[in-house]
Amino acid sequence: MNVSHASVHPVEEVPTTEAAVPVAGENLHVPVVRMKDIQGMPGTVGGLSLRISQFVFGAAALSIMASTSDFPSVTAFCFLVAAAGLQTLWSFSLAITDVYAILVRRSLQNYRLVSSFTIGDGVTSTLIFAAACASAGITVLIDNDLGNCAQNHCVQFETATGMAFICWFTTVPSFLLNFWSLASR
Repeated sequence: MNVSHASVHPVEEVPTTEAAVPVAGENLHVPVVRMKDIQGMPGTVGGLSLRISQFVFGAAALSIMASTSDFPSVTAFCFLVAAAGLQTLWSFSLAITDVYAILVRRSLQNYRLVSSFTIGDGVTSTLIFAAACASAGITVLIDNDLGNCAQNHCVQFETATGMAFICWFTTVPSFLLNFWSLASR
């Protein structure tokens, strides 16, 4: 019998040599060991909370910017709407994947899956950051340099830009954790 000694490898239960065969209609409950799951990675509650916050802030930036009537006249604002829309769709789809993985207790540490999450997070975080920076530049131009806030929706533009930056701040940890998980293989 090949059983580790408790002094070398602490074991709570000594494994049996008999194979457990489930009887018809009876479920065999095998504990699932998930050792490399760190909160914030896909398939964890921390990862789900990051995805939900990305979705909420991306949707807020999208809806606030799209609610103004003159956002289509500025390319940076159109870019913010497109980037926030893409971020919202990406975060929502991965939140659904995280909910599924949590409910069925699956680990999402497959190499190809983590690669696609890393690439997607990298692309969407870069786009939302670039759009937020461009929109911030335009809002500073309109407010401080031109002094045209009375004629424009400066408060909505600034709020949408702030929401896009917060969305980026919640996207970066997801990207870094996925990249770290991918690089540590």
